[in-house]
Amino acid sequence: MGGRSSSPLDKRQQQHLRGQVDALLRNFLPKYRVQLAASVLRQISRELGPQEPAGCQLLHSKKLPRVREHRGPLTQLWGQPPQWQPIFCVLRGDGRLEWFSHREEYENGGRPLGSAALTGYTVLTSQREYLHLLDALCPDSPGGHIQEEPDPLLETPMNFPLFLQHPFRRHLCFSAATGEAQRAWRLALQGGIRLRGTVLQRSQAPAARAFLDAVRLYRQHQGHFGHDDVTLGSDAEVLTTVLVRELLPALRAKTLPSLRGAGRARAWAWIELLDAIHVAVLAQASTGLRAFQPEKDELLAALERTIRPDVDQMLQLRERVAGRLRAEVQGPLESCLHRKVDAQLPQVTRTLLNTVEAALAEVQTLIVQGMDRLFCHLRGSPSGARLRKEVYSFGEMPWDPELMQTCYREARRSQRHLEQLAAPFGFLGGRSLVFGAQDLAQQLMADAVATFLQLADQCLTMALDCDQAAQQLEKVRGRVLKKFQSDSGSAQRRFIREWQLRIFLPFVLSQLEPSCKAELSEFEGDVLAVGSPALTIEGIYEDVVRGVLLQRIDGELKKALGDSDVSCSLDGCSEAPWDQM
Repeated sequence: MGGRSSSPLDKRQQQHLRGQVDALLRNFLPKYRVQLAASVLRQISRELGPQEPAGCQLLHSKKLPRVREHRGPLTQLWGQPPQWQPIFCVLRGDGRLEWFSHREEYENGGRPLGSAALTGYTVLTSQREYLHLLDALCPDSPGGHIQEEPDPLLETPMNFPLFLQHPFRRHLCFSAATGEAQRAWRLALQGGIRLRGTVLQRSQAPAARAFLDAVRLYRQHQGHFGHDDVTLGSDAEVLTTVLVRELLPALRAKTLPSLRGAGRARAWAWIELLDAIHVAVLAQASTGLRAFQPEKDELLAALERTIRPDVDQMLQLRERVAGRLRAEVQGPLESCLHRKVDAQLPQVTRTLLNTVEAALAEVQTLIVQGMDRLFCHLRGSPSGARLRKEVYSFGEMPWDPELMQTCYREARRSQRHLEQLAAPFGFLGGRSLVFGAQDLAQQLMADAVATFLQLADQCLTMALDCDQAAQQLEKVRGRVLKKFQSDSGSAQRRFIREWQLRIFLPFVLSQLEPSCKAELSEFEGDVLAVGSPALTIEGIYEDVVRGVLLQRIDGELKKALGDSDVSCSLDGCSEAPWDQM
């Protein structure tokens, strides 16, 4: 399954896909332009508004998110016909996997036999589970079963397999030599998958937020209100997933019955077809977004020039319209929340809180253990070379997949329970939620490590002996832990708020649409009079609904946290950019 043959798509099919991508971009880009304008208005209003005290106590790590490069020999199923063959595999720091014919080819800078961006993949280490997945891909129609020849390649038992499965891309089948190697590769690959998947969610750029909002609105217009994992990946990868999902029902109906073979041979043919479609759509979506980039840059500059002089007037108008809208929708909205949301909100809040609390508690434990190791080496073995090695290892803690597993495991522990709680609201984004909690744990670990190293560098001098240096580092340790506890408390509250909104807001909007959406037209004249794409009646309406829902979320969060002061920990939350009504 690793070798790439000629595309199963003919010219007519490729032309059809180009037309589909063009149509997607024609419908999507207008929404993206509107959200870019809204993001500029949001950014300017924050700049001009009252400046809140800095919420973060820890220094922000300047190291870019990455995975630790991992390499070593594996066996891969590839070629035509597919055969198990030895390769040398390399996971790059940006989450891209490459494989070479042998180690020397890699070390000499040769071209890889193949490569894959890990966005959207899942790692399986059970051959039986993977074969069951293949069998479920293309179940034979009743009465049409054809006895297939046994597949000796996949039927051969493998002690330490690594299967990379993707819903729309070619599967990658590897095998490690030992259980230890299998585990190391599994952890490394999972880190690469998460890194590639959350690139937009981690970005602080207004354009990234605008893109995600535009995707959400585009899908709502298509009737998909629930949050799911479609937004994992880069902008082109996200649009590719959106379109392939749209095409999938027709593809299944038209293509599956005509596929030759049976069982797994048929499943492999189906995977090959989906991979070819994914490759073609991704290439066209990338081209379209690159072509839009100059226009986007010009648009952002023009929006900055036109919005800034009139921002006060625009915000005043927005608040007037929001007040009228709030009065109009308050009744149906409160009724919807009372009937549909209030009963489930406490349990979802508690489960989210337990999940993120447990993950961040593990982070604190690892930080303490790392600092203890440094103190131990400083007191017992004051060798400069050894100490430098320990300091380097301490600095690399956030990127050590084996070390961070205890935190990441806590983030995954309640995934199924959360998915069950949120399923009635159309939420299918469990993987994104877990990735978000793991990213949060890694970022706080990186910030704590960076803070400790900088404070230690400031207080340690050559004039100090080992005991004096240890005393100074004890003081630094106390300061870092205090800062970490402050930041982790604020971060977990923001995290819970954000994911409560992702679970409940799309559902509430879908419930209100039949009754409230039709009444927006009477408010549209006031907004259109401004003549700026930064203000839309749909955007103001959604902000009103979000604000009322946030009241419910904050109230429940305050109950879950007891006497903690919730409001002071929610400063800077990007989900309520305009007001806290």
